[in-house]
Amino acid sequence: MSSLTEKDKPIVQLLLNTGTCPRCILRFCCVGSQTLYRRPYEDLMKDLKEFLKNNQEKEDAVCFGVVDPPCKRIRLEHAEEGPDDLNHNGALRQIPSGNDENNAMENSAVKVCNVCLGILQEFCEADFVKKVCQKVTSADYQFTSFVFSVSLPPQLSVRECAAWLLVKQEMGKLGLSLAKDDIVQLKEAYKWIIHPQLSEELGVPADGKSLFEVSVIFAHPETEEECHFLATACPDCFKPAKNKQSVFTRMAVIKALEKIKEEDFLKHFPCPPSSPKNLCVALEIQCNNGAVFVAGRYNKYSRNLPQTPWIIDGERKLESSVEELISEHLIAEFKADSFNFSSSGREDVDVRTLGNGRPFAIELVNPRRIHFTAEEMKGLQQTINNSSDKIQVRDLQLVTRSAIGRMKEGEEEKTKTYSALIWTDKAIQKEDIAFLDDIKELKLDQKTPLRVLHRRPLAVRCRIIHTMKSHYIDEHHFRLHLKTQAGTYIKEFVHGDFGRTKPNIGSLLNRTADILELDVESVDVDWPPALDN
Repeated sequence: MSSLTEKDKPIVQLLLNTGTCPRCILRFCCVGSQTLYRRPYEDLMKDLKEFLKNNQEKEDAVCFGVVDPPCKRIRLEHAEEGPDDLNHNGALRQIPSGNDENNAMENSAVKVCNVCLGILQEFCEADFVKKVCQKVTSADYQFTSFVFSVSLPPQLSVRECAAWLLVKQEMGKLGLSLAKDDIVQLKEAYKWIIHPQLSEELGVPADGKSLFEVSVIFAHPETEEECHFLATACPDCFKPAKNKQSVFTRMAVIKALEKIKEEDFLKHFPCPPSSPKNLCVALEIQCNNGAVFVAGRYNKYSRNLPQTPWIIDGERKLESSVEELISEHLIAEFKADSFNFSSSGREDVDVRTLGNGRPFAIELVNPRRIHFTAEEMKGLQQTINNSSDKIQVRDLQLVTRSAIGRMKEGEEEKTKTYSALIWTDKAIQKEDIAFLDDIKELKLDQKTPLRVLHRRPLAVRCRIIHTMKSHYIDEHHFRLHLKTQAGTYIKEFVHGDFGRTKPNIGSLLNRTADILELDVESVDVDWPPALDN
């Protein structure tokens, strides 16, 4: 254990006199034993009182009966030259020598800590832990472990800096130095105390890699303006950002504290920090599960169904979409907050997707339920398929986030197969279109189509038609089967898009051509794995 020794006695006395709680005192004495912080608050207070009564001059450790290896460092060296005697107007306040230990202990016992604002006091107790666990239980999440996170008021960093400068000065008198990094971080100490209590109450282990997060957001309205002086001293650190209610974020305050000179800090902020009247408040206790990913393939049989909601100028054009018909059932079963849909390409509203379907993946955000058996997934697939005759899904399965990348890998190098019903203005015979069957690896230059120019950048894209197979129907109609590079605009290849796609079926046949129907017959992406269902 990095235990308290005789040289820590002036620091303990000093901090107790200024209204610092026992656990913060351990932090500033660089005590790294987790077990010590977990001891009851009253016992820690009693132990510190006994420690102060110990007047031995030797460096024997008073270690409260716990032995752990040291985890923090205190270096014995000459203190750096600096403003040793600065008070609030550029100087450190004179602190009582603290010979009256009983008075010091009494003051510290009744006050809210002037450094942690009560976080290492009231919020380490069993009542608060039970409150957190009740919130978790009522949220009805499935989880096998948890990670605990804490959001602290930004002004805590200012108070911690003031306390550090105070201790640093006192240690300098003893020929010792204390680096800021040597102090046990408040969040770290808090988690040491809270983790085992939460783990016991929830019945699962704490795990830093867990996807289930329990978070507590603390605030302290009484002192929230204490960091505002930093905006004048370091204006570059406080710039408005989107989605931030205040420029005084914890990271901005920490950045400013790293830049401000010690003498400037002491001119604007009391050292030691004053004792607050009120404890911190726990503004929110939140739960969040990491996203779950579901993949599969879908067939689309309707020529009046967009892949995603079709909304123009805020007005919805069609009542549903492929993603909604699939995701509404997934959100209900996984009890998720929202979803994100992605697929290997997309088809137009009037294009069907046949064959073995188009690969898709759905990210389910903050799901309450995360465990599904293969049979349950098969049942969910059937539910989706029974709900609509416009779509069908297959190979529905849980996948990882990294696996979704395979759907996008080499997307433009993949091939897709189409079937197009084509009309020509001039009469054709079978022999007029037979030559199309012999064309291989036809290179196209496709300027961004007019119909998508509002959402795609203007560019000329080189695409390849690998093969074509024609089937004559009558003098003005034939069906063309195409195997193309992914990303080819098939409609524009047929009608030419006013010359923006060259060559095109119209120019090859030397007549006007247009497309009446288009079907996607296959998307040659070998993902997700086929299932026996």
